[in-house]
Amino acid sequence: MPARIISREEYLLLAKVAEEAERYEDLVAQIKGLTQTYGALTIEERNLLSVAYKNITNSLRSSWRVVDSMEKLEAARPSAQSKHQVSLIRRQRVRIERELTDACKDIVKLLNDSLLATAKAGEETVFYYKLKGDYYRYLAEFAQQQERSRYSDLSLAAYKFAYKHALAMLEPTHPTRLGLALNFAVYYHDVRKSPERACHLGKHAFDEAVACLDDSSSMQVMRDSMMILQLLRDDLVIWSSEMQRDAVSK
Repeated sequence: MPARIISREEYLLLAKVAEEAERYEDLVAQIKGLTQTYGALTIEERNLLSVAYKNITNSLRSSWRVVDSMEKLEAARPSAQSKHQVSLIRRQRVRIERELTDACKDIVKLLNDSLLATAKAGEETVFYYKLKGDYYRYLAEFAQQQERSRYSDLSLAAYKFAYKHALAMLEPTHPTRLGLALNFAVYYHDVRKSPERACHLGKHAFDEAVACLDDSSSMQVMRDSMMILQLLRDDLVIWSSEMQRDAVSK
């Protein structure tokens, strides 16, 4: 007897159960099943996909930063015991890096193999290319020099494509366009080490959105946009302060 094909509604229910239970690997599995069986994802389904990978990778990135700091702290101590401890800590860091690399490459593969091919022009295409830029950016954060450069270039290419598409297809206040601008600016600051470019991109997106704010959008869209604008403004303040300190110290 052939296996019964799970309906779209059943996949979605199981995905929501996995999200509520914070079982994000299970959530990924349900969304992958949806993609393989039914193709293109709805807005709700791709938001669940984003939530799943964001939670998986955020946990790993946080762990990596803690272990990396511990390794550097221990390496600064000159004792023979410290060398052994550094070796043990490094082993844990490498293990986390492997898990994080697998998670980032997994979503990039899903995007390249399935989701980008079926994406409609406009918000859906921007959403997926933004994700691609995000996960290559995460890979660039901890990779070694040669790999870091490659992942950085791949992230930049995805962000550029997404941003060009967003400028042509989405309103300046659209949450997906604003979220892209925020993450693209973070890329310039964190990966390219260029607060100047980060500020230029962020300020342009912020000013355009503020100039276009009106009451015609839905309350949910307005809330989402205002939240991203607040994050963007906070980052601009921090990055501008960094540039001022650098200018004083030179």
